[in-house]
Amino acid sequence: MKTFNVPEFYRSPIISKVKQYRKVQDPRKKDVSPTVLDFGPVKYYIARHFGFCYGVENAIEIAFKALDENPGKNIYLLSEMIHNPAVNKDLTERGVRFLQDTLGEQLIPFEVLTPDDIVMIPAFGAPLPLLKLLEEKGIETKAYDTTCPFVERVWKKSEQIGKTEHTIIIHGKYNHEETRSTFSRSAVDSKAVVVLRDMEESKRLAEYVIGNKTQQQFEEEFKGKFTEGFKIDKHFNKIGVINQTTMLATETEEIANYFKSVLINKFGEEKIKEHFSDTHDTLCYATNENQDATYGLLNTDADFAIVVGGYNSSNTSHLVELCERKFPTYFISSVKEIESATVIHHYDYPNKKQLTSNNYLPKNASPGSSTLKIVITSGASCPDSLLDAVMNKLNTFIGNTKNVEAVIKDLKTFN
Repeated sequence: MKTFNVPEFYRSPIISKVKQYRKVQDPRKKDVSPTVLDFGPVKYYIARHFGFCYGVENAIEIAFKALDENPGKNIYLLSEMIHNPAVNKDLTERGVRFLQDTLGEQLIPFEVLTPDDIVMIPAFGAPLPLLKLLEEKGIETKAYDTTCPFVERVWKKSEQIGKTEHTIIIHGKYNHEETRSTFSRSAVDSKAVVVLRDMEESKRLAEYVIGNKTQQQFEEEFKGKFTEGFKIDKHFNKIGVINQTTMLATETEEIANYFKSVLINKFGEEKIKEHFSDTHDTLCYATNENQDATYGLLNTDADFAIVVGGYNSSNTSHLVELCERKFPTYFISSVKEIESATVIHHYDYPNKKQLTSNNYLPKNASPGSSTLKIVITSGASCPDSLLDAVMNKLNTFIGNTKNVEAVIKDLKTFN
């Protein structure tokens, strides 16, 4: 796989050694058990896969290249390049400005743009109308387009099933930049597109597929989430499911299988190939690997978990969701949120609010053990250096920990 020129300050002395160890120990990526970092009074279980993915490293390389190649020019990003505050802060401190926020609200009017300005497209892609607007203003976007190749793969799948006149169901978060970009292209490919968030919405949508509810009810319930001219009596006879690449893999699979069963009940098993397009999984490899690695973390006997990433990061939120199935889990965006040995600030993703927890470090480790055990992982847009910072800070609170060199020499996997 291609390697990218990513600034050294995103790398880390500890995590880079962990990743190199696993690359040698498990080159085929068959083992999803975590790596154990044994500091004596504390052990860290580090996920098999985490951190910068191919698409993020590609985007970072392009962004810093744009800065290097265009001194003195106005450089803009259409919106946040990736959902990580540390990386976006690095870019803004170097002069990059955002034209829109993550919801598409204008921060800087397009009227100020000139053909001499540089406008970068974020890793999530951009809706077609915005690309057309920039083109009409004489702004070339191809040179610094950081769109993730795995997002583009979803667009190709959308085009493929759109050509066979299937209605496209997008499993995604409607206001997410990637889903908005995919929706704009799917609307060209298929003319009939609807976005749904989860299995609960899938079941509600199925009521219209089988004809139990009316067109008016559909338009009210899914307002703003379907293409203009969508007719439930016409457009639910052929269906294909694609997704935002950072959604929970098991949920996407469940939704696709669910709609297949709905259409089997409606048209019969023998005719299902005429009515359902088996799109397979359109999640990116990193999302799959990170989620599989998180399941590996659930096999440990850790006392709690820390997940590091941007609070608006979809893929990170799903890692938090998985960790919460077993451990007390703290979702943080930076080491600053670990205030002391007793206080940690963290994020409640479902309710979109900041929380503060006291006594997060147990006074006693798990029963039968004298060692504190902590799970650590991060989202696909999180620099490895942030995980080093988290461990180093926790070690100062815990005290009497082994030095890093000794710990690195004794790396092993949890199995």
